[in-house]
Amino acid sequence: MSDHPSARDLEEFLEEQFKFRNEDRRIDVLEVGGGRVKVHMRFHERMLRPGQTVSGPTLMLVADTAVYMLVLRELGLGAMASVTSSLNINFLKRPKPAGVTGEGKLLRMGRRLAVGDVLLYSDGESEPVAQATVTYALPAK
Repeated sequence: MSDHPSARDLEEFLEEQFKFRNEDRRIDVLEVGGGRVKVHMRFHERMLRPGQTVSGPTLMLVADTAVYMLVLRELGLGAMASVTSSLNINFLKRPKPAGVTGEGKLLRMGRRLAVGDVLLYSDGESEPVAQATVTYALPAK
């Protein structure tokens, strides 16, 4: 494995570390590199809240995972102590009952904090349904 884990390396890490990861909570890492990531959560009816729309917690999970992948890409894999310290989400429009894609970029990678921005899209839609800014507290070196 190179200094920077591949999309497949990151997926395997998720599968190993998060035992709940199954078909209805699966997030695939489609692309990663150059401070950017693209992840996708397949549709499952458990994602929906009343009103047949994707729930806010589902969107937050996709956004958080996208930035976590960016942090792991930069720092390398391992059971590190980086944790989400802040997640701010803006809901832009009602998500349709479909899978969700998160397109993230790393805004800042400091010694103590990493900050990423994620646009979230319903499958088949060109306009984002939400935007999130996620901050990770990084482990002390």
